[in-house]
Amino acid sequence: MGKGAVLFLCWGNACRSIMAEALTRHHWGEEVKVMSAGMGPLGHIPPETLIVLEEIGVSTEGLRSKGLEELKLEAVDLVVNLSGYDPEGYLPPTLEGTRLINWYVRDPYGGSLDSFRQTRNAIEWLVTKKLPQWLREDQPLSQKPAAPKETRDPSSM
Repeated sequence: MGKGAVLFLCWGNACRSIMAEALTRHHWGEEVKVMSAGMGPLGHIPPETLIVLEEIGVSTEGLRSKGLEELKLEAVDLVVNLSGYDPEGYLPPTLEGTRLINWYVRDPYGGSLDSFRQTRNAIEWLVTKKLPQWLREDQPLSQKPAAPKETRDPSSM
């Protein structure tokens, strides 16, 4: 995709950011470098996270709950914070000046399987609709056509 990577951030790196990492790999393959981390990593992934990914054919291979200190963050160009918490104080100096987008997605942890599905669906929309827009600011994704221009209804003019 380009020079850098996208980092998805949430609190525990067990549900939301893990889903975002897996869904980005699923939809964008090698075109988008992606990683995920938690500000307070849980250390394990609830089975519901894996179930809702696998039920739509998304690979869960290699996913694990991890903290920022476990990642090589030098290549990160975009941080997407899904937690609703202010990440200041959690982000290392390596990410200073990196573009940060705060996009809250409800945490399904401890909820029903349907709650996990709703979160997965919200994140899949973000990964397929919003992420390409955010990345297009630097370089368009070749796998997706450019978004169509908005058209106006002549009767509304």
